[in-house]
Amino acid sequence: MARAPISVVIPTLNAADALAPCLGALGEGLNAGLIREVIITDGGSSDGTLSLAEQAGAVVVQGPASRGGQLRRGCAAAKGDWLLILHTDSWFEEGWTDPVLKHLTTGQDQAGYFQLRFRAKGLAPRVVERWANLRSRLFGLPYGDQGVLIRRDVYSEIGGYADIPLMEDVLIAQSLKRKLLPLSAIITTSAERYQRDGWVRRSLRNGWTLLRFKLGVDPETLRRGYNR
Repeated sequence: MARAPISVVIPTLNAADALAPCLGALGEGLNAGLIREVIITDGGSSDGTLSLAEQAGAVVVQGPASRGGQLRRGCAAAKGDWLLILHTDSWFEEGWTDPVLKHLTTGQDQAGYFQLRFRAKGLAPRVVERWANLRSRLFGLPYGDQGVLIRRDVYSEIGGYADIPLMEDVLIAQSLKRKLLPLSAIITTSAERYQRDGWVRRSLRNGWTLLRFKLGVDPETLRRGYNR
């Protein structure tokens, strides 16, 4: 009997509250026979993250906190032919498995990403999420909260995730050289940062962070500014 094709890789750091619904949304993939394993790559959680991961039957990989480094370790431990990279606060909407099944058959060497939607009401969330989806299509630049589905051999060919604390998603997208396809499945993500900082201010800060990265500013410096 053929093994399920997908290893799900999720970086965590004190993410117990978000991890439970994130894992719950993967149930559709388990029922469809898509998911071989779930890998939680943790950066030193002190809450219930690891306990929850073990209860869910996930493989746990541990190491220093750095999102790029955590993803690199998690992907190195994966056994599936495909890697599905998720953030804990990004959850699939019902029906996500059909576009994924189609991509596994037709995607060849192209990576897929999902259609972003914020878990928030109002005009501002709709405008920002539409821009995010348009940016991804126009510039081949989906961010990590949109998820990435990539064949493991393609991931290895481009060198995998860089061990950096921020902008690892931008680098992986650039490495794929626009070999990125939008999948029709919806992934919802947290609007907490936008609601806290203001939608316009947070959007401008994100754009400023990306520009500084492209101008060569060190990712650790960017991380401190991003989290401040």
